[in-house]
Amino acid sequence: MTYRFGKTARAISIALAMGLAGGAAMAEPQHGIAMYGDPALPPDFVSLPYANPDAPKGGQIVTAEVGSFDSLNPFIRKGSVPWQLRFFLGESFMGRSLDEPFSLYGVLAESVETGPNREWVEFTLREEARFSDGSPVTVEDVMWSYETLGTVGHPRYLGFWTKVESLEQTGDRTVRFTFNVEDRELALLAGLRPILKKAQWDGVDFAESTTEVVPITSAPYVIDDFEPGRFVSLRRNPDYWGADVPFRVGTANLDEVRLEFFGDETAAFEAFKVGEVNSNREFNVARWESQYNFPAVQDGDVVLSILPHERPSGMTGFAMNTRRDLFQDWRVRDALIHAFNFEFINEAMTGSAQPRITSYWSNSPLGMDSGPAAGRVAEFLAPFSADLIPGTIEGYALPVSDGSERNRAGTGAALAQLEAAGWTVEGGVLQNADGTPFTFEILLKQGASENQAIIDMYVESLARIGVTPTVAVADSAQFKERTDAYDFDMVYYRRGLSLSPGNEQYNYYGSETADQPGGRNLMGVKSPAVDAMIGRLLTSDSQDDFVAAVKALDRVLTAGRYVIPIYQWNISRVAHAKELKYPENLPIFGDWPGWQPDVWWFEE
Repeated sequence: MTYRFGKTARAISIALAMGLAGGAAMAEPQHGIAMYGDPALPPDFVSLPYANPDAPKGGQIVTAEVGSFDSLNPFIRKGSVPWQLRFFLGESFMGRSLDEPFSLYGVLAESVETGPNREWVEFTLREEARFSDGSPVTVEDVMWSYETLGTVGHPRYLGFWTKVESLEQTGDRTVRFTFNVEDRELALLAGLRPILKKAQWDGVDFAESTTEVVPITSAPYVIDDFEPGRFVSLRRNPDYWGADVPFRVGTANLDEVRLEFFGDETAAFEAFKVGEVNSNREFNVARWESQYNFPAVQDGDVVLSILPHERPSGMTGFAMNTRRDLFQDWRVRDALIHAFNFEFINEAMTGSAQPRITSYWSNSPLGMDSGPAAGRVAEFLAPFSADLIPGTIEGYALPVSDGSERNRAGTGAALAQLEAAGWTVEGGVLQNADGTPFTFEILLKQGASENQAIIDMYVESLARIGVTPTVAVADSAQFKERTDAYDFDMVYYRRGLSLSPGNEQYNYYGSETADQPGGRNLMGVKSPAVDAMIGRLLTSDSQDDFVAAVKALDRVLTAGRYVIPIYQWNISRVAHAKELKYPENLPIFGDWPGWQPDVWWFEE
């Protein structure tokens, strides 16, 4: 099944035009909140537009995960946790619509109210809100959750808490956040933090919990069973308090969501072929075209769904750690990008079917324009021009090879840049003036066979410039431990980006988080221009300025040559059992957390 839609430009223009300048916020409590203007859905909406309010309940979805896990607490830094758990367990005041750039609607909160300039935000808890053990969700639970997550929780929660001047109870079921900085996104971020049960953690070290404590939350699913490293089973709570909340109507339809873990991609795929798994996302187009013809597909028991989306490409590739002396010189990073023969690799891996990622926000209206910076983008970058890497203002594009295996032009360009940086080939080995060989380690996660195949071809290309890297393969726990500590030279990197970039960009690329253990700035970006562009997009009061700030940020990051980009996925490919159904009205974010399994159902 293939569906087409074209809503992104309209959605962005409406959301921005409805009130970028009109930060004049709400004068009274509302059912929802948008980054700019008003949310699209009215107060009396029945369900999200991409949910089926008449979907039947029952059945299960089973997915294959590569790797392992040693923790069930997705709200702390310690441990390797199934990535889906924070979305299943983390119920919050509000929930995000996948059909708008950035709009939230009440879940635990029956209403939201903000100050005139969003200098504060106030939420009122629903009286009927309950944890899975039947106890009520209280203001005390709310305040404990925010303080705990903001001080000893996962780094993703820490930045927000530093911008909260005060958190106070203003009514029996009402709390108010007052902020210490000008940042209109904070009012929305305040609505997206998970609310946990305070009493569960009395006498327990929250930051050190692994599998011995399963967090109690108010979400539709609870962890019913698990075996470390093997599987996690989540069961729909039949007594879930919020089944009639409009945001939840038509969601959480499946009785069981089961995550099965396998040692590598081959074993995971074989499990899907024989029916042990009933839904599988495929990221390799060559495999999709050549290996999805097994009997279950031919018999119609497995459906192949192609799902378009209109979100940015994000960045996927291999990140270079600029904390290492070797990668601090942009010319070295540029050389390694030239040596990466993308066109040859793409042909080998996908039959040249996948376009290359050209920038962090490519495939969206927020992506940088080709050629020299102009207009507001140029104005924003001008104060930093003396320190920006060449190409940022003048224009930068990734090198394109002739597709042949030898990649003579790319090899020559790489050697020229390395020589400019003080590295020359002597006796077939790239070395500096002291005779120290140029070498580095590439860190991969165990079981990632596609990445291993790409790196094998890259290693052969590097040999042509006298470089022999080592390739380290780590299991899930080791991989997380090393990336949390930034203990790598080059590493596989994937960062999804949205149509409404905000405070999370500081965690992705901000200077202050670059050396914070467990952060997401794997490249170690420390750029005043990056910090300033993030600040601008958070405080813009016009549509033009917001878009220009993102385009400028995209330029600085892309021309910074921090990542060797590979191909992008402008569509999603999901193979699934014929009994698993989804609504035909796809959201603009497409296949994204909040869509599968959230709005899917099982129908015999």
